[in-house]
Amino acid sequence: MIVKMNKYTLVLYHREQQAFLDKLQELGLVDVTTTGWEPDEKEREMLGLVNKHADAVADLRAMASAEDFVPGEPFKNGDEAYAQYVSAVQSRESLAGKINKAEKELEELKVWGDFSLEQVKQLADRGVYLQFFSCYTSDFNSNLAKWAEEGYVVEKINEANSNTYFVGVVLNSTEPLAIDAQQMKMPTESISQKEREIAALEAEREQTEKTIARCAASADLIESAGRRIAERLQFSQVMNSGQQMAEGSLIVMEGWGTEEDSGEIDSFLEKSEGIVYIKEKPSEEDDVPVKLKNNAFARPFEFIGQLYSLPKYGTTDLTKYFGPFYMLFFGICLGDAGYGLLLVLGGLYMLKKMPKMREIAKLTLYCGGMTMLCGFIVGSFFGISLPGLKMFANYKDYFLTTDNLFYMALALGGVQLLFAMAMNIVGIIVRQGFKYSFGPLGWFIMLIATAAAALLPAEWGFTLGSVAYIVVMVIGAVLMLLLNNPNRNIFKNFMSGLWDTYNNVVGVFGDILSYIRLFALCLSGGTLALVFNDLAFGMAPDIPVVKQLFVVVILIFGHGINLFMSAIGAFVHPMRLTFVEFYKNAGFEAAARLFTPFKKEKI
Repeated sequence: MIVKMNKYTLVLYHREQQAFLDKLQELGLVDVTTTGWEPDEKEREMLGLVNKHADAVADLRAMASAEDFVPGEPFKNGDEAYAQYVSAVQSRESLAGKINKAEKELEELKVWGDFSLEQVKQLADRGVYLQFFSCYTSDFNSNLAKWAEEGYVVEKINEANSNTYFVGVVLNSTEPLAIDAQQMKMPTESISQKEREIAALEAEREQTEKTIARCAASADLIESAGRRIAERLQFSQVMNSGQQMAEGSLIVMEGWGTEEDSGEIDSFLEKSEGIVYIKEKPSEEDDVPVKLKNNAFARPFEFIGQLYSLPKYGTTDLTKYFGPFYMLFFGICLGDAGYGLLLVLGGLYMLKKMPKMREIAKLTLYCGGMTMLCGFIVGSFFGISLPGLKMFANYKDYFLTTDNLFYMALALGGVQLLFAMAMNIVGIIVRQGFKYSFGPLGWFIMLIATAAAALLPAEWGFTLGSVAYIVVMVIGAVLMLLLNNPNRNIFKNFMSGLWDTYNNVVGVFGDILSYIRLFALCLSGGTLALVFNDLAFGMAPDIPVVKQLFVVVILIFGHGINLFMSAIGAFVHPMRLTFVEFYKNAGFEAAARLFTPFKKEKI
């Protein structure tokens, strides 16, 4: 149900604006219109901080969910925690780069061994210079004797990856040796020095990780700090969105409140000094914010509807109408009683352990329960065919066959589409009047008549060639072709009606065929489950214990993959049928904005 709204036009003296908005924010019941607001530099900065705080909270909570995570001591407040988080993350990235570079340098040093740079310097002071070279081991071995004959003193240091690393000794000269090898830069650090550097960096990184662990323990504080920034941003947005009148001395603002809160809002405005307000019902031209209020059964399906959009104010909230269809379609698509049982258990766990996800948990329970029912109807339990079991031998005729499932999917599509059309007609009558519904009403009458003539027993006398059927079809055609718009003449209505007829005929068949996906997904998921069962028991080696382990691993792995993929399909495809086929035929109109009261966050 869409909550009824009242429109408030507020006129106040510009010097009273901030004080009034402070009190209005404390009240927290009015959605202030901010259309046309353009953020300044300070507001853009606040908007960026809100997003960065949200990203930080998401990152820290994901980190805290790890099994090996050890939380630290929380910080005193969210601002300190966020500042420490930003600094620590930057430090962690910098340290990771430094450690990676130092480890590469250490690997380069290891080929020369852990020698003393001080001793090399002492040799250089006495006129003995060392030059560092590398070459292929084969070249080193072949040239070693030649270099000795030429008077060069070389000493092999190490051999790695087909390369030999060696030094040449030069007396009283720094000129490079004229030998066929690649001269390398003399190390400026020893291995022990580099290892101490890496150890210091690792210790610094460990301290940084402890700081981040403290930030993770302060995730709620950081979230609260982000909400306070969002609150200030909203206040600034509202403050700068009023319309200035009388050379800026008066501010005119527009706000919206629910009818159930109107008493409290009216009392607040009447007690506010220097405020003039006008309260009125919204008109068709108004951009009215939307708020939904549904019963306990329909409320979980609001999550599905909000993935597309909320309904426009003044139209019908379709949540409680598409909810049962969505639940049924989900059960058919997944189509296995065993998988449904797992979803029910998962929903119960979420309901008990995750109170913040209560509505999602209830949605999981609904869909899981319907999957169990549909799974038993089609005769599948973790891929096991129930009609083939002895305990169900006397009931195998009651299970749906593949052909029956195919026709049932099309029939359900037809039922949902007709239901959507009926809702569209009712909505038009309520909002515009009965005479504006003649076009869709005529098409609805023709569809109902055709379906009845095709499906009712012939002895009832209402067949495709009967007089009664022809009369009903003529009535429907007149409504659809000649009276579809009371504001146009018959000729324009006829031409428009012909075009609508073409679109309706093509559209309705395309829409009904879309429901074949219910049959296809049910069949594919069941087939895959059966295949994994055959793989597990057919390919297992005939070795005690090993056979049982093989069967268990294949079953868990196979059914896990199948449940994951099938659940995604069962979630997405009924949603597609809802948002495309059902919404289109029900005349759904999307809301431009949600009801967002101007209020202080409860932190």
